[in-house]
Amino acid sequence: MKHKDGKPFPQGDKNSRLVPMSIMFLVLCGFSFYLGGIFCSEKSGFDTNNVARDVQSPKGSVVTPLQVKPIVFPECSSDYQDYTPCTDPRRWRKYGLQRLRFMERHCPPVFERKECLVPPPDGYKPPIKWPKSRDQCWYRNVPYNWINKQKSNQNWLRKEGEKFLFPGGGTMFPRGVGAYVDLMQDLIPEMKDGTVRTAIDTGCGVASWGGDLLDHGILTVSLAPRDNHEAQVQFALERGIPAILGIISTQRLPFPSKSFDMAHCSRCLIPWTEFGGMYLLEIHRILRPGGFWVLSGPPVNYENRWRGWNTTVEEQRSDYEKLQELLTSMCFKLYKKKDDIAVWQKSSDNSCYNQLDNPDAYPPKCDDSLEPDSAWYTPLRPCVVVPNPNLKKSALASIPKWPERLHVAPERVSDVPGGSASTFKHDDSKWKVRLKHYKKLLPGIGTDKIRNVMDMNTVYGGFAAALVDDPVWVMNVVSSYAANTLAVIFDRGLIGTYHDWCEAFSTYPRTYDLLHLDSLFTDESHRCDMKYVLLEMDRMLRPNGYAIIRESSFFVDAVATIAKGMKWGCRKEDTEYGIEKEKILICQKKLWYSSNGSSR
Repeated sequence: MKHKDGKPFPQGDKNSRLVPMSIMFLVLCGFSFYLGGIFCSEKSGFDTNNVARDVQSPKGSVVTPLQVKPIVFPECSSDYQDYTPCTDPRRWRKYGLQRLRFMERHCPPVFERKECLVPPPDGYKPPIKWPKSRDQCWYRNVPYNWINKQKSNQNWLRKEGEKFLFPGGGTMFPRGVGAYVDLMQDLIPEMKDGTVRTAIDTGCGVASWGGDLLDHGILTVSLAPRDNHEAQVQFALERGIPAILGIISTQRLPFPSKSFDMAHCSRCLIPWTEFGGMYLLEIHRILRPGGFWVLSGPPVNYENRWRGWNTTVEEQRSDYEKLQELLTSMCFKLYKKKDDIAVWQKSSDNSCYNQLDNPDAYPPKCDDSLEPDSAWYTPLRPCVVVPNPNLKKSALASIPKWPERLHVAPERVSDVPGGSASTFKHDDSKWKVRLKHYKKLLPGIGTDKIRNVMDMNTVYGGFAAALVDDPVWVMNVVSSYAANTLAVIFDRGLIGTYHDWCEAFSTYPRTYDLLHLDSLFTDESHRCDMKYVLLEMDRMLRPNGYAIIRESSFFVDAVATIAKGMKWGCRKEDTEYGIEKEKILICQKKLWYSSNGSSR
């Protein structure tokens, strides 16, 4: 070896080099031993929590509960009554207009988080009970008359006295959503026999399509972005229909691949063929092989409709041909078409994707570095996600029909670390026992007091499965940091989303009747501040709504202390097995009004 000027380093003899090398070896060994001790002691601290969940403490041992100081949270100002922290219009100007990126999730930094209680609107009333709520809601609960004025000609809703009424109209179904769904079922017989169970409605309006499908045994996630005037998602949830804030823009939707049996767009004005077809490629990713994509509105039926679309017949013909060409390149085939509705079906035959091996294929095949189920802040890319050919039982024709599929262990359970058919069945049985106990502690479950339910930290959706015969729907939430069990949840015919509970959820305030939390703080308290998670729960929960908080005894008292500062009433109960390591808090949020309002 030489210096930069070409002079050699002094070599020295062999023995002279051994001494310093020996000393260095001993120093490094000692230092690594020291670091190992630190690592092991820290790791054992985390393992203790995990063991505490599974192994009962020996008699005589004492676990000191976490203690927090009492706190009373102030009210937020009245202009925060519809506050959605991660989709806040107050912050839109900070983000780009291209592809409506400003409407995606952009959560405030920690120092801008609100530590106050979101007030209800002045004059808020307990929501109308299901099933009447599907057709009407209190105006003061969702006081947005703008949508009534702007959409009155489309028959979405109309205001009568103190209520909004939902006649079931829409841009593309002027004869009512019932007639629209009937025509769709004529085109897709699989909607009648339990083959189609899960659906997504992009650009959902007030979710009348998803609401009507509930009578047909089809569970729909209605998706629409936050806006300044319309509050479409809030209307949907006030009606008791599943919905979530979201937009197809620059990020993937928060669902795994092959989730939905059907996807729907009724004049949702999404530019499907622009930006390399990325939006339609995202629909392709989340749609199950053999699943259906339904489009009504431009450019379908352009021959008869182009005059009303302020365009030319040539432009609409070109748009339709581009759409058909793009769908064919993604292995969709036109299934049926009638009047204003066109239906395409995603291929179940993987050999169709061999055409993407051509280097000139467009859009190209995604490379292996893009995990198909990665969907939390994952950028969209203009490429085709090819279904895993080894998973042969996740195609629509291969998966059991509803309701049989609810209790059959899906093929993808084996992709979950530690997952198997036996662990799935054990989880299924466990939640039947737990729900029976919950109903003793909270008799409102199964009655008209509870409609919108969220399971905030689910594994296989067992709580939702146990509730399937009750008049509720459940949003199953899987942590973006946990094992991907959400694919299993969709495979069994339930709905859900990925989420990180260090951030706010994509919903409006006062949209859930019951929040269920199983060991969320045990799993996530090392990352997420308990106070902010509970404040987010308060934002989402309807006044007079309930929370079932199932936690380690270490956390329960601290949770109860914070909940008291949010004007919740809580009581501590034993679990169904009566063990000391775990307790249940049954909490109810008080109905209160802003001190700046006129209601009391």
